[in-house]
Amino acid sequence: MLKFCPKKCFRVTIDAKNNMAAAMELYCWKGDWDLPSVDPDCLTVLAYARFSGAPLKVHKITNPWKSPTGSLPALKTKDDGCISQPHKMIIHFRKQKYNADYDLSAKEGADTLAFICLMEEKFLPALIYTLWVDSKNYVDVTRRWYAENIPFPLNFFLPNRMHSSFLDRLRLIKGDNGLEPGEEAEKELYKDALECMTLLSQRLGNQTFFFGQSPSSLDAHVFGLLAPLLKMKLPSNKLQQHLKSLDNLCHFCTNILTLYFPPEGADGPSRKASSPHGGDNSEFDNEPHKRRNQILSVFVALGAMLSYAFLTGIVSVHRVDSHHAVQKTEAVRIGEDEINGED
Repeated sequence: MLKFCPKKCFRVTIDAKNNMAAAMELYCWKGDWDLPSVDPDCLTVLAYARFSGAPLKVHKITNPWKSPTGSLPALKTKDDGCISQPHKMIIHFRKQKYNADYDLSAKEGADTLAFICLMEEKFLPALIYTLWVDSKNYVDVTRRWYAENIPFPLNFFLPNRMHSSFLDRLRLIKGDNGLEPGEEAEKELYKDALECMTLLSQRLGNQTFFFGQSPSSLDAHVFGLLAPLLKMKLPSNKLQQHLKSLDNLCHFCTNILTLYFPPEGADGPSRKASSPHGGDNSEFDNEPHKRRNQILSVFVALGAMLSYAFLTGIVSVHRVDSHHAVQKTEAVRIGEDEINGED
């Protein structure tokens, strides 16, 4: 006798709908230091997608010019085109019925917004300062990583452009044009960040996630901001030391990495088999405009080298007055005629 199971039929219908839906494509910075990505914004989007079950085809790259928006992260969708802002990507996931906050109460939803605003106002400026303004960290870690991983010739100028962009972002958040490396700036930024981390630690307590056993958008934001600080090896590590003293936040980040971002080898060989060339599809080995990009890279490289030569004085251009040049040429010709006449 056959039995009808409405729950099972409902789940099969949902799964069929998900399989028919085209997977969205996320372009993000590649990972390092045991992180799926080195960029906080990319980590936030990746974590939220894993928490909500959103189907993503992830391209981990080191060349922002290969993304559809020219920046990272970037989300390519069928309905809304290309999205470049993380919060808009999360909104798009929710529109597609992939909502990590579905089970939250009204109060928990309000707490989520409050803590996200707190982190963006109090913690994010200190993180930007630590990675992009602190001279030791910037020179030895941040700029070095991007310069070594971004392909030539973009690695000559993209890290500097990113540095300027993060400084502008920091000034926009703090509303201060005088945020330069120094003791006073560090004290102000770090004081707020330390208090923010302590509040997060108290709110998390002994729970696995901030609202119990299921992760939410708050967990994605906290993970995206804290994981790089926890894993990167920074010579100037005042902020990092405080984070490592908060055991529950450290376990929180490690737990998410273990559960949702296992090592690539643990995912089996099926992921690498997706590329028809046998390589990593995320690096676009089969890109249709690869030849055009190679030619463009050559011209950019030549331009960069010529610019460097002019700036350093290796090559210089001197203006020659045409009138004096004609007189000199005429004098040389007359001199030659006189010599020939004497002969």
